[in-house]
Amino acid sequence: MIAAGAIGIETWLEVHHFLVAEAELLDNRRFEEWLELFTEDVEYTAPVRVTKKNPAPDVVAQNLLFDENLASLTLRVKRLATDVAWAEDPPSLTRRLITNIRVNPAPADDEFLVKSNVLLFRSRGDVGRHDIVCGEREDTLRRLEGALKIARRRIVFDQASLGTKNLAVFL
Repeated sequence: MIAAGAIGIETWLEVHHFLVAEAELLDNRRFEEWLELFTEDVEYTAPVRVTKKNPAPDVVAQNLLFDENLASLTLRVKRLATDVAWAEDPPSLTRRLITNIRVNPAPADDEFLVKSNVLLFRSRGDVGRHDIVCGEREDTLRRLEGALKIARRRIVFDQASLGTKNLAVFL
């Protein structure tokens, strides 16, 4: 645990604002603007969670639900703008809630280690069904030319088996 005051309130507010603004971009389907929030060397992953008896780890880091970089994220965003993105036709209606934001200094002077909880509400079409996906995000935010950028995101879902038919949305 980092002692209180390890980062200033101004930095915490800046990170909080950054994460809330990112969620708004995604909820409003402004994906091309969202891509601008990433560094060129971004790692965007989600390990598989499994249910095991203690003391075995409950996350299998070698097995990933997705393992993305800027090129693959860009391809996914471009595909969403076409008529062959069937998993998102009709587009999902989403609301991302970002909470419990914890900001710590990173070993590099221009980076912060950020943990946050994410709750995604997602509905599609007119059938009245919805998905709820939640988990913890572990981000490395890097300051480049005065702006925060996401250099690394690891999402650990709170479900061992996701209850959604597809995971075509971004977290």
